[in-house]
Parts: sequence; structure tokens; C-alpha cells
Amino acid sequence: MGEALVGGLVHAGTVAAADVVVVEPVAARREELAAALPGVALATEPTEAEGTIIAVKPADVPAACEAAARAGSGRVLSIAAGVTIAALEAALAPGTPVVRAMPNTPSLVGKGAAAIAAGTAATDDDLAWAETLLGAVGTVARVSEPLLDAVTGLSGSGPAYVFLVAEALIDAGVLAGLPRPVSRELAIQTLLGAATLLAESDEGPEALRAAVTSPGGTTAAGLRVLEQRGVRAALLDAVAAAADRARQLGSSPPAGPHH
Repeated sequence: MGEALVGGLVHAGTVAAADVVVVEPVAARREELAAALPGVALATEPTEAEGTIIAVKPADVPAACEAAARAGSGRVLSIAAGVTIAALEAALAPGTPVVRAMPNTPSLVGKGAAAIAAGTAATDDDLAWAETLLGAVGTVARVSEPLLDAVTGLSGSGPAYVFLVAEALIDAGVLAGLPRPVSRELAIQTLLGAATLLAESDEGPEALRAAVTSPGGTTAAGLRVLEQRGVRAALLDAVAAAADRARQLGSSPPAGPHH
């Protein structure tokens, strides 16, 4: 995710590659990043910077924050999953502006959906800075920190739900007699087209669904089965379950040598 964010920033011209330093202690990974992010400086330790993005595993967050504090980092944007603002602020220098974010994997192709929450010392300027960074790879919404668990359940985990639907549609096309390559192509384009139509239309999903559903027609027959099988309720429960799990994970501090 960190690589996707830096790549998006540079590609969009939001920042110059020469103004970015990526900290990666693992030599093999540094070589991969050097090839993927030409012009970006690579280091094993943080250097003084106007702002720092924390993009590490939760267990590594305390060490990363402490290293950033020693280097004199200004503000911090964290995309580490489940690590609370309180935990981030405790590992940073007192008064460091912190913005916590929950992005998702479509950021890898510049179509991400992220939400951000402000720390105790973060100002509107800090939030705008975070929006600029995350906006290079998708859309950004501002929420209070407690709502980040709901964001995790919806957009953070949401791509997996869509991928599951894609799998099912492809298999369904094969079951109906289509060759798998044809079914795959049609299913993926159907998802892409429907999402694009929804994003670009002034109408909501209900109206767009109704426009495709002729009385007594094929779509109505298919939708009846989906409603009978509780697909809508299953999605409601899936988002709620993921959000609940995010709350559970967030209530436990990340394990590591500094805790």
C-alpha cells in the first residue's frame, strides 16, 4: 500500500520523486522499490521531513514512530491497519500532528477509497495535507476515529466482497454454458461498467436497478432469487461483522518489542 501511495503521488505530479525518501530496512525490498519507484531516494533510517507516512505492519508501528520522532518528523499520516491515534501519538514526540487513515487495495490502480481521522494536535491544514496525499490514488472522506471501524467493514474489506461476487458470476456464466474465458471477460466488464455508470450517473443505485428491471422480465426473475436467498441481508451482516472485528483488533495495542 505504501508503494502504491508513493507511486501515485509521483505519477500524479503531487510531489517530485526527488522530494521523497522511502525508509526500508530490508535490502531485497529496497532493490524492488528502487526498480518500482525510479528517482525516489531509499534509506534504512528516517530523515528529517515535513511529513512522514507510516505504512508498516501494526507490530512495527511503535518502532517506526519512534524512529520518525528521533529524525524530527513534522506531521504523520498512518495507514497502518488497526493502530489507534492514541497509540501513534504515544510513540511520537509530544504535539506531533497525526492523521490516521484507512485506505483500500484499489489504491494500487488509482481507484482507492480512503477515510481519514484527525489526531489531537492535527489541524485542518494537516487534514488537507493527508487528503492531498491519499487523493493521488483515489477518493478521501473525513470521519471521526470511531467511524474508521465502519469504514474498514465497508470500503476496507469491501473489495473482497466484490471479488467474491465476481467469482460467483464467472462460475454462473460457466454453469449457463459459457466458456470460462468468455464468462470471465463479461463478468469483469459488467462489474466495471455498472460501477462506472453508478459513479457517473446522477441517479442512485435504486433507480439504475429499476431501469434494468422490466416487469416480468429476466432481471426481475434473477433479482427475486437474490432477495429470496438473502443477498442484501448477507452484505449487511458482512459489513457489520468486519466492522466489529476491526473494533476488537483496534482495542488491543500492537504487539512488539516496545510494548
